[in-house]
Amino acid sequence: MKKIQHWFGLISLVAVLGLANSQTAQAQVAYGSYVGMGPTVGFTEDSQLGAVLAFRYKWLETPVSLRTQTLIGKGTAIVPTVSYDMPLNWQTDAYLGAGLVINSSDAVSPVGNKISFALQPGIDYVVPNSNTVIFGNAIIAFDAYRNGGSTALSLQGGVGLRF
Repeated sequence: MKKIQHWFGLISLVAVLGLANSQTAQAQVAYGSYVGMGPTVGFTEDSQLGAVLAFRYKWLETPVSLRTQTLIGKGTAIVPTVSYDMPLNWQTDAYLGAGLVINSSDAVSPVGNKISFALQPGIDYVVPNSNTVIFGNAIIAFDAYRNGGSTALSLQGGVGLRF
């Protein structure tokens, strides 16, 4: 389990460092990869408040993004997803992602305490004339608890910096 988390953390770090030096293309609808942070709230079995670190890599001219969120509460979870992005206007994308919840230990994170399938609906808003992104999403983790296997739900939001 720790090797998997180390691997995803290393991929995220390499992606952030490698993409930070890339040049942005001409503006597109809600264009932009970003790194951000904010609060997270878990609403199921062990309700808790925590923090989220968010990363989005948007491919040019395709409505697909790679996203990774790290949720830190009583336990920690990494949630890598692939999303389909739907532009609502020049500054706003709604999206639906699918991926995995990978937990760091037996401690319950805002999205459970075992590896599970997750859906991630959300929205990204780019503040006009800036590199600032405001994001919000939910993570719905299915069969997320070792004792009971029920669904976990968390909501998170925050502010990011486009690159």
